Amino acid sequence: MEKLSENKLFLAIILAGFIIGAAIYFSNQSKEPIVESSVVSKQNCTTIPELPTGVSKLATKIIDGDTFIIEGGYSVRILGIDADERDHPCYDMAKDRLEELILNKEVKLEKGIEDKDQWCRYLRYVFLDNKNIGLELVKEGLAVARFSPEDVKYKEEIATAEKEARENKIGCKWGERKTEDEGKVEFQWEKLTTELTDLKVIGACNAGNYINKEVIVEGKIVNGQKDSKSNNVFLDLEKSYPNQCFTAFIYSPDLVNFPENPQNYYKGKTIRIRGVIKEYKGKSEIILRSLSQIEVGK
Repeated sequence: MEKLSENKLFLAIILAGFIIGAAIYFSNQSKEPIVESSVVSKQNCTTIPELPTGVSKLATKIIDGDTFIIEGGYSVRILGIDADERDHPCYDMAKDRLEELILNKEVKLEKGIEDKDQWCRYLRYVFLDNKNIGLELVKEGLAVARFSPEDVKYKEEIATAEKEARENKIGCKWGERKTEDEGKVEFQWEKLTTELTDLKVIGACNAGNYINKEVIVEGKIVNGQKDSKSNNVFLDLEKSYPNQCFTAFIYSPDLVNFPENPQNYYKGKTIRIRGVIKEYKGKSEIILRSLSQIEVGK
């Protein structure tokens, strides 16, 4: 009988130890989950809808030189390239160029080996009018070639484009940025600024992405013309007609509000123009009604 009591006591001690040990184990598990963050990210990506390869989507916002947003608010990371992040030398130029190429346009998205990355961004090669956008950015020296070991589609042509851009010192990545900066003229603006107007300042050749929006357009007047019949004035920015990036248009009745012969007065000057951008025969323009819409850089 005494021996039976000792056995019961021994079993009770073992059971108590097991219960205490289990409690400690599960307590630690709740405080320090062993699931890696990357796994959690992948699980969250299940809420992102499927995007079949080859579909076309509208690019609605540019994040940087290799990432943008499509309709629905989903992110796309361009495959085969790598562009500078914010606060790095070529960030602004790469981002602005990607805006010029695809913003507010439908682009074709071609899937690679992987569908999404750990931040739930679609991984896609991007095409517009059969033009490989990533390849174009590398050709222009605004991005470098970057491939995972598994995903090598278009690798040869993109790598070749980088080699040529590097050897020929093309673009922000490979050009002599210091020399370019030394030759660059910094203009002063007194009235047409973002701070004073709360409007975005854009380059003339990027104006086509802002149709029906009020902005400030900056560029150089390379040519000016007065129509012999209507006396309306056309001011071409950055390139001459019919290849102009942008046109400032003045109706003849409004010419009294501007310097005499504005087609000659503004020629060769870098200006800023404020107004709502309209499209006319495939080109972007702003109609000038008053002198307050235009400012010459000093």
